[in-house]
Amino acid sequence: MPGILKVSENKFVVAVRNGIAVTMPLTVVGSLFLIFANLPFEGWSNFLGEFGIKLGVPINFTFGILGLVACAGVAYYLAESYKLDQINSVVLSLSAFLMLQATEDWSVDVSKMGSTGLFLGILTGIASVLIINFFVKHNIIIKMPDGVPEAVSKSFTSLIPGAVIITTAWMIRVMLEIDVNQLIQQLFSPLAVGLNTLPGMLLYVFVLLLLWCAGIHGSNVMGSMGDPIFLALFAANSEAFAKGDPIPNIFAGGFYIVFLCYGSIGSTLGLIINMWNSKVPSYRSLARMALPSAIFCINEPIIFGFPIVMNPIMMIPFILTPLVLTILTYFLTVQNIIGRIVVNTPWTTPPIINHYLSTGGNIGAVIWGIVSIFISVAIYYPFFKISEKQELESGAAVVSASVK
Repeated sequence: MPGILKVSENKFVVAVRNGIAVTMPLTVVGSLFLIFANLPFEGWSNFLGEFGIKLGVPINFTFGILGLVACAGVAYYLAESYKLDQINSVVLSLSAFLMLQATEDWSVDVSKMGSTGLFLGILTGIASVLIINFFVKHNIIIKMPDGVPEAVSKSFTSLIPGAVIITTAWMIRVMLEIDVNQLIQQLFSPLAVGLNTLPGMLLYVFVLLLLWCAGIHGSNVMGSMGDPIFLALFAANSEAFAKGDPIPNIFAGGFYIVFLCYGSIGSTLGLIINMWNSKVPSYRSLARMALPSAIFCINEPIIFGFPIVMNPIMMIPFILTPLVLTILTYFLTVQNIIGRIVVNTPWTTPPIINHYLSTGGNIGAVIWGIVSIFISVAIYYPFFKISEKQELESGAAVVSASVK
């Protein structure tokens, strides 16, 4: 546990996780326009006419700059952790990112600012801040007198590392003519392909849930690795949906929350339903307290109150339920019985509603969401009854001891 916690609190892990989170408002707002432009009503596109093209503009300017924003976000949070000037770090990172994306005629390539430039944006943000930190740490900077305004002083502090960052990017892309974006995509493609397969997703979900069972925030630990990949897969789905093309990816960003988190991590809504009429009064009280938050995908009262953490009995359905749902959802999606994720909804959106919105109005996904809740109840039931029996026996033993 100490080792895993140390990894989850690593500066780079935290910077990537927080930097990717900066893109969330773009994907959510862009998704709202995407939904309205593609409402599942016959003749809707004809009704919109040319106005439909105008609705596509916000989509292009939100999903189309995900890589750019990720670069800025990662640079900002990493600079903050090193106590460097965040604004100048972001500006220099963006300059390097844009130069590394230059076209063959050395102009700005706007087509690579979105999901295709996501990994390059992350690495550029990290590399730029590390260069700045090196020069500041070794005092290789231009210092201004005390009377100079702070903003001007900080700009001069960033001048030498900035020259190195921009010159390095220029040498790589222009002088050596290396297509860094394509190179990085090739390097990350095995990981991206792996997480977009059933075995890869099962392993990802298993490790994430196992960490939660140990009391570690598994979503944060695994999210720093998986979020950039899932975001890129989601952006590809959204772009295809906007164009009317077949949706390419099953395990895109949002799949985990929508199809595996009924009541949040571990699909504990099934456990809450089992607890509702429990013979143990404390279980009934906990169920009534936890249900309102569980509807909005928050289940800390159950994870730490039941508890799930360090509970060898309840750990089994906590991990098993999402794994079963992953397998079943995958095969239903392959058969096109349920739709794929094309819209980014807030993670607190209640299930069923979330199924409808995130899949662009797919009724099959809505029906599957209802069925999945019953599956969750069924998997949790035998393990809950074991816990309930133990609690009743424990209570009876206490009463018997007090009478004696």
